[in-house]
Parts: sequence; structure tokens; C-alpha cells
Amino acid sequence: MKHGIQLDLKAVENAVKIARNYTKRQAVVVFEHGYHGRTNLTMAMTAKNMPYKKGFGPFAPEIYRVPTSYPFHDGLTGAEAAANAISRIEKEVGPDQVAAIVIEPIQGEGGFIVPAPGFLTALAKWAKENGVLFIADEVQTGFARTGSMFASDHEQIVPDLITMAKGMGGGLPVAAVTGRADVMDSIHAGGLGGTYGGNPIALAGALGAIETIEKDNLVEAAKHIESIMIPRLKNMAKQHQLIGDVRGRGAMVAIEIVKPGTTTPDPETTTKIVKSCHAEGVLVLTAGTYGNVLRFLPPLVISDELLNEGLDVIEKAIVSAS
Repeated sequence: MKHGIQLDLKAVENAVKIARNYTKRQAVVVFEHGYHGRTNLTMAMTAKNMPYKKGFGPFAPEIYRVPTSYPFHDGLTGAEAAANAISRIEKEVGPDQVAAIVIEPIQGEGGFIVPAPGFLTALAKWAKENGVLFIADEVQTGFARTGSMFASDHEQIVPDLITMAKGMGGGLPVAAVTGRADVMDSIHAGGLGGTYGGNPIALAGALGAIETIEKDNLVEAAKHIESIMIPRLKNMAKQHQLIGDVRGRGAMVAIEIVKPGTTTPDPETTTKIVKSCHAEGVLVLTAGTYGNVLRFLPPLVISDELLNEGLDVIEKAIVSAS
């Protein structure tokens, strides 16, 4: 399959423009807990209000949000969760009105939510059958982070369009949309662009980052990080009921903090753990719609010694909060 690429700083925005132009439809379907950016359009596509959207509306129209797959909270199989989402799309929007489905293969700001197996494949199949473009937002998951070059690979999905950034540039400001050549080529000359699109310094950085990923085998490095983090965090979960869920792929891992013995989010305890970690010099971030997820994104080049040292600090903070 031929692919085209468009380089700019507005990857998700451009992906939607491409999809609408190609399909001649307007509606865009997004998912609960999703995050897609801070432009007016991508704020509309983002689920969480604070801090991303509060006070910044009104937002772009023709954005429709449907349920996602959140195994820890919904208990559904991938097929069941997909059927639920598809039913909502068909009844509330109409397949012939939908230009694109836009989804993060693992939701980032939403809480590192790994969908149940089969969820993404069912959505992609439905999209293909209905002339809807399947757009994978891989801005956070792309470029070896999840133990594969792209998180879509875990379910053998080939999206119509992929948005990418972050790990692509190794810290430099660069983003891109890549996808089917017939879709990408449908845009008229000059239709996409921007002041900083295709910046040569950023592109040189991106080429260097990609070369390093391949040369240093950082896909395998991410898998190795997972092999250390997941067992240790699951062991902590066995000992401390405030850890409701341990999830993630590669070096994109999270724990969900809940009221012990329940699935009720506990953002207050989460904040205590974060402050304890910061006091010990370990930087951790929260995520999730309810602010109760501790997310871990260690460098792909981190040593085992430093990784375990960080996990020791996290465990100490959890013990203190229990």
C-alpha cells in the first residue's frame, strides 16, 4: 500500500481536514476519556474539561463522543464494547454522515487505558465497511513507546491515517500525518500547511530520533522496561488494595488508585503519592478523567538500576499512603 505524509505542527487538525475532504462528510466520532489537543477543533474532540477546555469555548461542531473500552470499569469484552460504540454511532449520527473515527490506540491523558482485545479491530472493520476513515492518534503512543513502532501494531491494524509527534522529534517540535496515498493525495495543492511546517531543523531531529530508535533497538528496550515494571507494580497491587489496576504496554505504564476494595477513583490519595515521589526526586504525573491514575513514561534508554530505584520510591510512597 502506498502512503503519503504531511509534516506540520497540527497533526490531528490536519487529519480531520483530510478525512472531511476525502469523504465529503462532516461528522467526526471520538471517544470518552480521549485527548487530542488544544486547538479549537481538538479541544472539541477532547473529553476532559479541566484543564484543557474550561473557559475556551464555544468549540467546533460536528464532533460526536461515544463510549470507549475501559476494561477495569466496564468489564466488557472488546467485541461488546465495540458493539456499544457502533450502536451509538449508527443511532445518533448515522454511518453515512461520519467522515472519520479518531481514537488513541492507548488513551494517554485519559489514563493510559488499554482497550480490551478486539475493540479496535471491530471499529476498524466497521469503518471500512461504511466508508469511514479510521484515524489512529499515535501522538503519544508512536515511535517505540509501547513496545512496537506504533501501538496500532499490537492489534494488527493498518489505519487509514496516523497522527504522530512527540517521540518522532526527540523533543523538537514536529508532527505529521501519514496514511493511504489516495487519501493524502486528495487534498488540493496548498490546502494544508503552516508557518512552521516542515522546519528543517526539526526534521533533522526527527530523522536522528528515528535512526536512534532503529539502531539502538528501542522497541525491544520498551518491551524490557515493561518486563520490569508490570510485575513489580502487580506485586505492589497484591499488597495494597488502593491500586485497583495495573496496565500499559512497553514503557507506557500506569496504575489506577481507588478506594480500597472498590473501583471508585481516589484522586486525593493519588496526589499524596505524587507529592511523596516528588519529595524523593522522582517525577511522576497523574492522568485520567478523575485524576486518579499515576502514569509512567520512563526514557527508553533508562538503565535497569535507575528504573528499579524509581520503582522503589514509588512503592515507598504507596506504602505511606496506604
